[in-house]
Amino acid sequence: MLQRVITGVIMFAALILIVGLGGWVFALVAALATCVAMREMYHALTLAGHRPVQWPTWVGMAAAIPLLLTYSYNTIVLLLLSICFITFTRVIFRSEPKFVDALMSVTPLLTVTLPGMFLISILSIEPKALQITLHALIFVVSILGDTLAYFIGSRLGSRKLCPSVSPKKTVAGAAGGLAGSLLGAILVGVITYAAAPAARDALPSLPVYGIIGLVGGLAGQVGDLFASLVKRHCDIKDFSGIFPGHGGMMDRMDSILFVSLVVFCYRILCL
Repeated sequence: MLQRVITGVIMFAALILIVGLGGWVFALVAALATCVAMREMYHALTLAGHRPVQWPTWVGMAAAIPLLLTYSYNTIVLLLLSICFITFTRVIFRSEPKFVDALMSVTPLLTVTLPGMFLISILSIEPKALQITLHALIFVVSILGDTLAYFIGSRLGSRKLCPSVSPKKTVAGAAGGLAGSLLGAILVGVITYAAAPAARDALPSLPVYGIIGLVGGLAGQVGDLFASLVKRHCDIKDFSGIFPGHGGMMDRMDSILFVSLVVFCYRILCL
C-alpha cells in the first residue's frame, strides 16, 4: 500500500509539471507513454498466442503527431482507415491467415493509439487556458476516479461489480470512483475559472464540467475493465512492472485513454 501511494504521488507531481509545460514537452511525453502502452498491449497479445500485425500501427502513430498538430483532426479518420486497410491486407496474405489475428492487430490501434492521438491533438487548441483545462480534465477525472474507487472499494466494497472480468472491483468502488470523477471535474472548473478569468468565455460552463466528469468517469471505468479483460485473456497480472505497486504503463493509462475519448468528443461537438 505504502509503495503504491508513494509511486502515485511522484507520478501525479510529474504529470502536473508536464501538463503545465505543455507544447513539445507534453507531446513528446504523451507519445512516448502511448508507445510504451502499445508495446505492452502487443506483447500481452503475443504471449496469448496471437500474431498481431504491428508495424502499420507504429507507422501511423509516428505520422499522427505532425498531422494532428499541423492539419485538422479530421485527418485522423483517413489515417485510421489506412492503417486498418494495410493491417487487414497483411493478415489476409499470410500463409495461415486467421480472423482473430486481424482483430488482435487493430485492438491496440483503437484502444491505445487512437486515444493517444486525441490526447496529443488537444495541443492545437487555443487559448492555452482551454488546452490546459481539457488536459487537466482528462487526468483528474481519471486519476481521482481510480483513487476513490480503490480506497472506497477496498474498505466498503462487498458486492462484486464484474467478477468474471475483475474479481476485486466492487459496486461500492465503482460508485466512489464515479463520485471522485465528478468531484474532480468540478474542482478543475472552479480552479480554472479563478485562475484564468480572461479566458472564461472559452472555458466550459460548470454544468458541462459535471457532465464530462460523469461521462468521463464511466468511460474511465470501462477502460479499466477492458484492460482487465485483456489481462485475463492473456493470463497476466500486470502489463509490466515499470511503476512499483501500479504495474505497467497500460495499467496506468487504461482509464486515461478512455476519458480522452470523451473529452475529444466534447471538442468535436462543442468547440
